[in-house]
Amino acid sequence: MTAEFGPCADWPVQWTCDLATLNPAVTGLAVASATETLWALTGQRFGLCEVTLRPCRRDCYDGRFYDDFGPPWTGARSYPQPALIGGQWFNLTCGSCTDCTCGSVSEALLPAPVHSVVEVRIDGTPLVTGAYRVDNNRLLVRTDGGRWPRCNDLSQADTEEGTWSVTARFGEEPPAGAALAMGELACEIAKAADGQDCRLPAGVQQLVRQGVTISYPDVGELFAKGRTGLYLVDMFVATWNPAGLRQRSRVYRVDQPTVRRTGT
Repeated sequence: MTAEFGPCADWPVQWTCDLATLNPAVTGLAVASATETLWALTGQRFGLCEVTLRPCRRDCYDGRFYDDFGPPWTGARSYPQPALIGGQWFNLTCGSCTDCTCGSVSEALLPAPVHSVVEVRIDGTPLVTGAYRVDNNRLLVRTDGGRWPRCNDLSQADTEEGTWSVTARFGEEPPAGAALAMGELACEIAKAADGQDCRLPAGVQQLVRQGVTISYPDVGELFAKGRTGLYLVDMFVATWNPAGLRQRSRVYRVDQPTVRRTGT
């Protein structure tokens, strides 16, 4: 399960042209357009979004069927005990699953990738930062000896009793080269919006002036390959999305408990 969010904020810009020559009324629009373009061309990979979720608790074992009654290997039994988990047999050496400690781990499964956790609220009260950690960019693990609440009253705001929520930033920060690519693309978009000459490819493929023939790349073929004709932009895209993916890879599990995005 992965987070599916668009670019929630403009990417950083290092302008490659003189801002004084650009119309201030269109520079903001140019930055927003450049952000959306580079986000799409790099497979919707980069950019951070802050979202509040209302999750359900997940234990160390994947015991969704046994959440109310406990898994079949708990209780006074001798170990190792065979258990069928996800269609495979495992020898359980303690009262929990084999890839964790011999004890119960309380964790919540969040969309991936989690960049950072801003706040966790239980019964309307924020938890201290040291009460939890994030594993594998998606598992919110309780570390203060407590357990995540089993119930989450979704009919109430997360400021009320019987509720809990996680506010986190999801995604990846744009890499260093993004600022230069943004600057080049935003400059040309701003020039085009202001009616100035720009380097964005037009539909012309060949131009003859005073006996000199200038050939231009096929714009349709250029765009089909995820390129813009701008050197810094295309270098950035080729570096971070060489296969031309339209979006990041995703894994779906139809029987996996989901989280709820507040207010959406």
